[in-house]
Formats: sequence, structure tokens, C-alpha cells
Amino acid sequence: MMKFSRRTVMQFLGAGALTPAAQLPLAAAQVPPPAKEGKDTPKIAVGTGDGGGFGGGRGGAGRGGAAPGGAAPNTPPDPSAGPRRIKQLGVDNVLGGGGPVPWTEESLNSTMERWKVAGITVGNLMINLSGDIIYGKAGNKRDEDIEKIKQSVAAAGKVGLPVVEYNFYAHRAMEGYFEEIDALRGNSGWTGFDYELAQSAAQQYQTKAEEKGMKFKDLPALPNEGAHNLDEMWNNITYFLKAVIPAAEKAGVRMALHPNDPPAPVSRGSQQIMGTLAGWKKLITIVNSPSNGITFDCGVTREMGEDPVEVCRYFASRDRINHVHFRNVQVMKPYERYREVWIDEGMNNMFAVMKELVKGKYSHQIYPEHPRRLDYDAERGPIGGYPGGGSYAAIAYNVGYARAMLQAAMS
Repeated sequence: MMKFSRRTVMQFLGAGALTPAAQLPLAAAQVPPPAKEGKDTPKIAVGTGDGGGFGGGRGGAGRGGAAPGGAAPNTPPDPSAGPRRIKQLGVDNVLGGGGPVPWTEESLNSTMERWKVAGITVGNLMINLSGDIIYGKAGNKRDEDIEKIKQSVAAAGKVGLPVVEYNFYAHRAMEGYFEEIDALRGNSGWTGFDYELAQSAAQQYQTKAEEKGMKFKDLPALPNEGAHNLDEMWNNITYFLKAVIPAAEKAGVRMALHPNDPPAPVSRGSQQIMGTLAGWKKLITIVNSPSNGITFDCGVTREMGEDPVEVCRYFASRDRINHVHFRNVQVMKPYERYREVWIDEGMNNMFAVMKELVKGKYSHQIYPEHPRRLDYDAERGPIGGYPGGGSYAAIAYNVGYARAMLQAAMS
């Protein structure tokens, strides 16, 4: 029996270092390769604008669209730069805005093919609904606009776009946002929301001069929106779903309704149908179909005071999660006071959420959205989006964190 001493160990290691790799035992220091994303697994995705370059659309620079890199102002944009930066993050899937309706096969192929050339798949495009649809305005215009949505969904099916996302806000409560500072993390930026916040000139989302000093919760309805109650909004979306979901089923397309974000109880005089878990559950019963699903946002889930793991389980077990937003928050008062923080420092157990998605056999996109503000990004140009939002470097951090969660969950 061989006795091991420091000398014999060094001799053994030295001999091994000179041994050709092909002659080493297969079991030596081998580990299983990391789990890979595939057809039947979740897929990490970013916005088409998150790398700069062509694409624009939602997602860029957190919620805006500042191109990273610090190029000179008069330098013509390189259309290959954005996709290249996204590929450098190991990301092969993107989401974005689909442009004016009605979409056609030609318009969608124009969008999707230029990403395909870069080795990137477009898996989700946002479609914009008119005020006539959302507010149920009388006359033929609503039916004409719904017909355009149906045509767009049919075109999406023909070009192989699997998910079409949409919003149904009576009003989006963005006036309640402001920047907060993470003093323990080098004064990086958070996005705060406060239902009781008084409006001021310092806020990015300014209201009219006569509304400054008013609390967000007291802001009046906007003339182009009006004030709407839950019954009105449920009637309007029911009318929409019963017309559109059969067309989506026929096309093989899944619709994903994003929840109200922020989930303010009342937003400029209007109640919000997707601002509670009860509302999310009600939505999927209006037309019982996998094509009638939600964007599961674990950040908004926590903002409403709910457990993201339990909520994920509920909708995944019914195959009604058609898109995922993967982010973290700290909540002081559900619905009314919270901050959007770094993905690794909030109240959500992000690994538990990811494991639940894998367990539930979710196979569409996961967007690690809402990057936080970093000096590095801010120094390279103006950052669009909400106060405290970030750009490419922070997106890279979110992607790396989310991919680690996904690989560990799949393993």
C-alpha cells in the first residue's frame, strides 16, 4: 500500500501534469456540464433595446432605451452592435414592441429575420390596444380595432411568434415613482413607489403644474382616459377576450396580460382589474384557454403582498403563465409603498421562484428586467426608463444572476 507524503503527492501531480489529456481516466475531475436552455425549458431573454443598436422597443435601458458604450454623439449607430452585445451575454432570446397594428407577416418577418441573422430568436412582442378597446367606447371603432388585433395575432402565428403580450391599464400609476439610493451598495439606484407621495418638480414623471404638491392617490382622472370602475373594466376586457382568444387559439399563439404595475388601489380615479391576485385568477376564467394567460411578474406579486412561489404554482399548474418578469422588491406597505431593488437583495426568494417555474414545466421566456442604476452606465450617456433604472452593465448582472438560478434549478 502506497504511503502518501508531500513528496509523493507532488510527484503524482507532476506526472499527471505531463500526461496527455486523452490518457487521463474519464472520471478524473469531471463534473456534469451546466444545464442548457432548450425547447422545453425556460429561456433567459432581454429586451430588443437592452443592447443598444437596432430594435428599440420596450426593455431598453431598463424601461427606456439608452444605448451603452459611450459612442460619440454624431457617430452613426452600428445596427449589429445591439444584437452582438446581447449575444455576448449568452442570451439567444429577445422580446420587444411589435409596432403599429395590424401586424402583417411581412412586418413581423422584417423584425424577426434581422434578429435571426444574429442568432437570436424573437419570442414575445408587445401589442398596443387602443383607448376604444380599453375603455369600451361606443361606436364601430372598438370592433374595428379588435379586428386589427385579430389580424395581428393571425400573422404572429404564421411567422412562428409564440407569445403576444399586452396591457389593459385604465391608468398606469407612474407618477408615484421616484429614485431612492442604496447607500449600502455604493449609492446605486433603486426605483421607489409611494401612493402617498406628493408630486414635485424634481420627479421625472411630472404632472401638470396645478397638480404639484398633491399626493399621487388624489390626482384626478386625465381627460383622455376618464375614471372607470371595476365592472366597466371587466366588461371591456371580457368583450376583448371573447373576440381575440379564439383567434389566438387558431393561430397557435399565447396572449400574456401584464399585471397592473404599480398595483395602486386607485390610479387617477380608476380601479385596476389586474391589481390584485383575485383579478389575475378571474382573468383566466373568462375564456378557459392556454392562449388566455398572464405575464407572471414575481416583483408585482410581492408588491401586492402575495407569495410569488405560491402564485407561480397556481398559474403554472394550470398552464396559464405565458411570460415571466423576474425581479425583486422590498415592500413596506402592500400596493402602496415599495422599492424595486437589486435582484439579489429583496424579499423574494428568487431561487425558489425559478425552481417552481422549472417544476411547473414553464418553457417560455424569463426576463430579468428592471436593472438598477450604476455609475458606470450613467457615465456613458443618459439612461431612459424610470428613476433609479439602469442600462447595459446592470442588465448583464441581472442576466448572470438569473442564468445561475436557472442552471441550478434545472440541475
